[in-house]
Amino acid sequence: MRDDNLTNTRDRLISAMADALQRRGFHGVGVNDILTEAQAPKGVLYHHFPGGKTELAVAAIGSAVTRMQTGLARLTETRTGLVEILETWFSAAQKQLEQSGFERGCPLATVSLESTSEDLVLREALTSAFGEIRGQLAALLMDAGVAAPRAQQLSALIVSAYEGALIQARVSGNATPMRDTTAMLLALVRSELASKEGST
Repeated sequence: MRDDNLTNTRDRLISAMADALQRRGFHGVGVNDILTEAQAPKGVLYHHFPGGKTELAVAAIGSAVTRMQTGLARLTETRTGLVEILETWFSAAQKQLEQSGFERGCPLATVSLESTSEDLVLREALTSAFGEIRGQLAALLMDAGVAAPRAQQLSALIVSAYEGALIQARVSGNATPMRDTTAMLLALVRSELASKEGST
């Protein structure tokens, strides 16, 4: 029989770690900080995550990616076109950063920047996470008529440019890099879609 209290504790631990990764990164937060935030005893952490802090961080990265993908998928059901989908998705990320006082960046970027060659498990999780996001964006581009090789390149550019914009906005405390990057990326997508329409 499932223990709902333990399940909730596990969720709290993941949520606390995800928030910590956004704000402070992996090496900037201690286990005790996570336990305090999650209101959980130390033994429970290792019950759910035998690999300790690293295993919890991997779970938090997976949870963050799932939220990103779910949000993007929902937009495809409520928005009428690819440009509107991307614009709304980018806007949501910018809004979250601004509302946090420019403290909550993308957990993937934050952990990536501080990871070392010794953080193999984290790097594997991050590689997979970025790949999943690129894949989802590429699929949306292909659904809109962009050829597969071009869609894969564009999705890589979108992720790279927007992650960079998030980092710049966070350190400067100013959303201008995100607004400028969004404008250029959307213009590029519009141009790409227009060229496909013109060739048909």
